[in-house]
Amino acid sequence: MKNPEKQDKKDKKEKLCVIFGAGEAFAPRKRFGANDIIIAADGGYSSAKNAGLEPSVVIGDFDSSAPPENTAAHVIKLNRDKDDTDMLAAVKLGLRRGYKTFVIYGGTGGRLDHTFANFATLAYLNAYDARGYLVDRDSIATVITDGKITLPKNIRGTVSVFAYGGTATGVTYKNLSYILDNAELTPEFPLGVSNAAVGNGAEISVKHGSLLIFFPR
Repeated sequence: MKNPEKQDKKDKKEKLCVIFGAGEAFAPRKRFGANDIIIAADGGYSSAKNAGLEPSVVIGDFDSSAPPENTAAHVIKLNRDKDDTDMLAAVKLGLRRGYKTFVIYGGTGGRLDHTFANFATLAYLNAYDARGYLVDRDSIATVITDGKITLPKNIRGTVSVFAYGGTATGVTYKNLSYILDNAELTPEFPLGVSNAAVGNGAEISVKHGSLLIFFPR
């Protein structure tokens, strides 16, 4: 896995669906690629603008903020009586447009239930053969299911791994301070908290089940 926030100009990089939520975004002021799309989920429009970015789509029920005016973005107004969160609606839009890699800013902090809902959104992406990265100030969260992830070689610092949505079996860590080999993680015992990457591209894999993984930004 390459760092979803960085791009090697020599490499062909998979196109990104970049989504802004209404939380504090901690987003870099940078340009994304010509094939990337920037979507604002409801109040995430202000977060994107504060990062110096212009979303091409704004989607939400606008229950906490007014729809943006004087914008070139396509504004999609949703019914307030809906099952999807605004963030999930933005993710579904990206999936319909063929994106497989999602970077989400402004999806943490504030209400704890909203943050937890965005962890569920990461798992939703896995169900549709996509991968999401939820970016906070110092760390990035992602969910993997029946697979593995290799962190960038230059990453050092705290890595935490939790069973998500049920028991995870066949869990293996490589190139972390504390190693697991074909182990079992359960949701009620946080065995995987506060491990550490020591460089060399830490690898985390699971044979059956899902893992919620936090690693340094």
